[in-house]
Amino acid sequence: MEKSNKTLRKYFPVFVLPTLAAFTVFFIVPFCLGIGLSFTKFTTVTNAKFVGIQNYIKAFVSDNEFVHALGFTALFSLVSIVSVNVISFALALLLTKGLKGTNVFRSIFFLPNLIGGIVLGYIWNLLINGVLRRFDVDISFSAAYGFWGLVLLTNWQLIGYMMVIYIAGLQNIPCDLIEAAAIDGASPMKTLFKIKIPMVMPSITICMFLTLANTFKMFDPNLALTGGAPEKETEMLALNIYNTFYGRTGWQGVGQAKAVVFFIIVAMIAFMQLKLTNRKEVEQ
Repeated sequence: MEKSNKTLRKYFPVFVLPTLAAFTVFFIVPFCLGIGLSFTKFTTVTNAKFVGIQNYIKAFVSDNEFVHALGFTALFSLVSIVSVNVISFALALLLTKGLKGTNVFRSIFFLPNLIGGIVLGYIWNLLINGVLRRFDVDISFSAAYGFWGLVLLTNWQLIGYMMVIYIAGLQNIPCDLIEAAAIDGASPMKTLFKIKIPMVMPSITICMFLTLANTFKMFDPNLALTGGAPEKETEMLALNIYNTFYGRTGWQGVGQAKAVVFFIIVAMIAFMQLKLTNRKEVEQ
């Protein structure tokens, strides 16, 4: 054991340094540079001029679209987190009952997660518009159509992935615990809420975090499905930042400030969610 530890310490830098160097160059440096640029007015990195917090003020005061995008994204994330996790957990319960063809159904439900977001957006745009055109409208006719279209797309993409995580959590519950509950006369609903859900709280924590991250930073499906139509009413935060940075001359600094605010919001919400769900986890 002592020898193996010495060998590990000897070669540890060889394996860690390349990854650490790549992480520093491609993440930490651009991240810090981006924070610095959010306090400047610039068109390129070389002509940046310091303007203080003017970009942050401009993002909230002079751009109502950003505030609307924040509210729209928050509502969309809330609905998606609830629907994705409830449906995926229900499917996981169903597919851990030993039904015939369970493995086939698991594969089928997981497949949508393998499709790229931009492709997924265009596919669902065609499907939804194919239905709506029977009523002489399309997805850009109303913000409600775009909202529920995005929710439907997100559920279709993420449910299978979250289901696999829930299945792993349910299969990790000790069988004797379920049998003891049955012997004591616990009903299926009582077993679900008093044993199964508390025991799979680590899986719930992971799934809620992943759903939150995926929905709040959604970009390519939003771009392909609605493009923010009508009148940018279905524009989410990531798409709003992109349009500000690349679509409005002289607003690059504002776009960068929005990106920093976006990061802070997602980090804070994710941290609070992890703290709340971690408290409810049960040690096995």
